[in-house]
Amino acid sequence: MLISNNSYEAPQSFILNGIPGLEAVHIWISLPLCTMYIISLVGNLGLVYLIYYEESLHRPMYFFLAMLSLIDLFTCTTTVPNALFIFWFKLKEINFTACLVQMFFVHGFTGVESGVLMLMALDRYVAICYPLRYATILTNPVIAKAGLATFLRGVLLMIPFPFLVKRLPFCRSNVISHTYCDHMSVVKLSCASIKINVIYGLMVALLIGVFDICCISVSYTMILRAVVSLSSADARQKAFSTCTAHISAIIITYVPAFFTFFTHRFGGHTIPPSLHIIVANLYLLLPPTLNPIVYGMKTKQIRDSIIKFFHGEKGSR
Repeated sequence: MLISNNSYEAPQSFILNGIPGLEAVHIWISLPLCTMYIISLVGNLGLVYLIYYEESLHRPMYFFLAMLSLIDLFTCTTTVPNALFIFWFKLKEINFTACLVQMFFVHGFTGVESGVLMLMALDRYVAICYPLRYATILTNPVIAKAGLATFLRGVLLMIPFPFLVKRLPFCRSNVISHTYCDHMSVVKLSCASIKINVIYGLMVALLIGVFDICCISVSYTMILRAVVSLSSADARQKAFSTCTAHISAIIITYVPAFFTFFTHRFGGHTIPPSLHIIVANLYLLLPPTLNPIVYGMKTKQIRDSIIKFFHGEKGSR
């Protein structure tokens, strides 16, 4: 790997070591991982098809939900098959370029997912605070533009990550204690300063995570004020019940995400590596697995559409 006294070439490949300290139980860890992945594939593909199939679900809330399901599918597919290959067949080697590509897609999709959750909060805000103008504010062109802007934001902000990693010299071990190529896990193998990578990572976290959470918080503050002002208890319950599935999706997504983010930067010596990697995998797999279940249980229109679908009723198409 050494070229001269002051320069190093990038490794041809990395070794993804899975979950350090738990190698003996990798096969057992793979079973719930595989089960959750299958559930996520069936649930999200089914939800997207149901929204396409049932005309009564052709509304902004469900269009955003379809976006979320597609992003969830792509997110878990970029990492889970790779982890299963490690656990089942000991296929731990990953090409350097493939590692950078995986890193880009993992962080890109999670950034887009955060943006879609923000759009869903804004959708609930408009639906509850401006119900009579809901259809005129959230038209199909507006939804398409909002979705495209969210996608471009996530992609464009993640493009520098692979280039920031590629410029680094790697003179230490090429073994990554992880099941996929995470930005911080890779750059920690460099023998040069990673200050620029850390600063840019924090900046992206502010521009995406913190910004989206602030928008979600403001939206729900306004929603809460509007719901409390309703005179009827039934009306208040009905209005807020439309938000419960989205609130669950926010908790499922952001809690493990922030745990992973902060332990990478501030808890490296206090959090066991095995716990960190398990949570990092759940961070990418829990939302795709649970979101279709939560929305299926909490959303009456989706439950009714599932019943109609299995009874062979085609709605109004």
